[in-house]
Amino acid sequence: MSAPRQLLLIGIGAGDPDYLTMQAAAALNRADVFFIQDKGRDKQALRALRTQICERFITDRDYRMVAFDYPVRAKEFSDYKANVADWHADIEAIYTRLLRDELADGQCGAFLIWGDPALYDSTMRIIESIHARGDVAFDYEIIPGITAIQALAAKHRIALNRIGEPVHITTGRKLPAGAIEADSVVVMLDGEQAFTRIDPDTEIFWGAYLGTPDEVLIAGRLGDVRDRIVQTREAARQRIGWIMDTYLLRKPR
Repeated sequence: MSAPRQLLLIGIGAGDPDYLTMQAAAALNRADVFFIQDKGRDKQALRALRTQICERFITDRDYRMVAFDYPVRAKEFSDYKANVADWHADIEAIYTRLLRDELADGQCGAFLIWGDPALYDSTMRIIESIHARGDVAFDYEIIPGITAIQALAAKHRIALNRIGEPVHITTGRKLPAGAIEADSVVVMLDGEQAFTRIDPDTEIFWGAYLGTPDEVLIAGRLGDVRDRIVQTREAARQRIGWIMDTYLLRKPR
């Protein structure tokens, strides 16, 4: 009886190869095949970073990289969750094909996940769905990584929470207008710049391309720095072709 396929979901951190943990480096050296997503010409830097990480941390081991086109989520929709479900179904079909056709029995494959697989990344859910369906026999393991949230706090030299106070993590789509409810709110995936609708006395710690050579940091009273963030964000997006930013909002003292 042949050995089953193995799959690793490896968190590679938020941009800096030095964020890679020792556990992640060891996991890289177990993989025979790396599945590398291609998100288009504008995001070649993300693919290049994954390649750089493999070249730097894999020692004395042959491996193969399999690139695949990553589906684009529909921009026009009436039901957000249904739109995401359709998108995930397309990704699941691709992942199933990769596991079936590109990974032999007894081999170990890996996806390199930006940040951490457990935070605002759907790879884990999609892989579990494939595993539960049983069309392809494999086992999988999760390797945690440094998140953009941790990198943001470190770069701004702040703690995410004040003493005894909670931290709320959400997306720009879920951020209400006006005052924030929790003492500290971390916002990810904010393509609409929802921070512009928040009470101007709120404190903001904003960062884009964290851990990369293009990193940008701005902090201060929202009313004082909001326009600068908007302008900086747009200029960077135009120059690089994409934007990946995260920020912490904190109630005024």
